[in-house]
Amino acid sequence: MSSVAIITARGGSKRIPRKNIKEFLGKPIIEYSIEAALKSGVFDEVMVSTEDEEIAEIARKAGAKVPFMRSAKTSDDHATSAEVVMEVLEEYKKCGEEFDYACCIYPTAPFVTAQKLQKARNILEENNADTVMPVVKFSFPPQRSVIMENGYLKFKWPEHELTRSQDLEPFFHDAGQFYFIKAGSFWTQKRLLMEKTIPIEMEEMEVQDIDNLEDWKIAEVKYAVRYGKEPDSSDK
Repeated sequence: MSSVAIITARGGSKRIPRKNIKEFLGKPIIEYSIEAALKSGVFDEVMVSTEDEEIAEIARKAGAKVPFMRSAKTSDDHATSAEVVMEVLEEYKKCGEEFDYACCIYPTAPFVTAQKLQKARNILEENNADTVMPVVKFSFPPQRSVIMENGYLKFKWPEHELTRSQDLEPFFHDAGQFYFIKAGSFWTQKRLLMEKTIPIEMEEMEVQDIDNLEDWKIAEVKYAVRYGKEPDSSDK
């Protein structure tokens, strides 16, 4: 069964300029995703989808391929990850290459490891699933959330005002790291979270969504604690 790792790295990040190649503890953050994919040994091709020549050059030096550049249509702020993956698979198909599996890996996901990718691939095959993806439990139960109404706070779900946290159903959210998918199912369903999606639950210390510089600093601290690498205090 053939598989391709698709690392989605456009150049137009606004909240953190040049986010996908900004140094994270000493090297461009995209290199963590590339290295994990290469070390996993489960991919026939590790590629980066980008419209940016600088990102493409860094990706190639790290060992990934950039067989074609991303189109303008999938490089704007509104393009979805599913649309990027679809474009990549279609471009490969035009070149006569088709894959049984694909893994969409985010370029700002330093907590992705070769072992996680190997585990996801095994789960996908053994369970005949459509997607395998990492998730993390909400640290505070959403059922106890409050909302603003006319300047005052009120419970969104008042029926849970007195419910103990341990009695509430746990809720999870996407860990923002990768989606390992069956290509055949994706061609039909055209989305990443498909009908038969199996989760891999992550710990809070190995998950961090990076949308702003504060998130970035938190991610570096978490990574340093987990892997014993000191953050560079001079990195802004």
